[in-house]
Amino acid sequence: MKIIVVGCGRMGTGLSLNLIKKGHKVTVIDTRPDALNRLGKDFKGVKINGLGFDKDVLATAEIDRVDAIVCCTESDEVNALIARISRNVYHVPRVVARLFDPRKANIYHRLGIQTISTTSWGIERATEMLTYNQLDSICDLGTGNVHLVRLEVPSMMKGRTVNDMTSIGEIFVVSIRRGNETFIPSMGTELEPGDTLYVSVISSALNKLKSMMGLS
Repeated sequence: MKIIVVGCGRMGTGLSLNLIKKGHKVTVIDTRPDALNRLGKDFKGVKINGLGFDKDVLATAEIDRVDAIVCCTESDEVNALIARISRNVYHVPRVVARLFDPRKANIYHRLGIQTISTTSWGIERATEMLTYNQLDSICDLGTGNVHLVRLEVPSMMKGRTVNDMTSIGEIFVVSIRRGNETFIPSMGTELEPGDTLYVSVISSALNKLKSMMGLS
């Protein structure tokens, strides 16, 4: 994936290095040259000195070609501005913003922007939010015949329920992440576009699950 990280503080640095380690193409933007130096001489991504909401800077970062952007400057307002530009002007598929004030979380979510905290957990969480595929295997359980997979609910699934996703002995929805909350659903829980499902599925039913989600 091609990802832009705006802000090269502690979180931006850790996130950028983590993404590079996982094989992604990363461009980092910051107004401070000394901040970009935190990435080290061996950093294999692109460094850009400039404002994350500047049109020319974003053009240099090829924002119209990226898969995701994460805004993690030290200002909630700047993060929100960059996130909105990315979402509304450049239509970046995945937009994540760091949030210092949790009271603003609902506002971000209404704008279609996911949020992360400022902790080390936030680095791993942001990596996960930015890089998972439509159907991403997290791990194999036991002898490897049962998989825990993560997938995003497409718009065509709106109004369908967990029961519709369940196949006894084959497919079971373990939990749902909606916005910044994760919960264990009931069989009647309705799915919403953008929900992330964590599903246990046996190997022989993987194609069946893909078919349910319109991925095959």
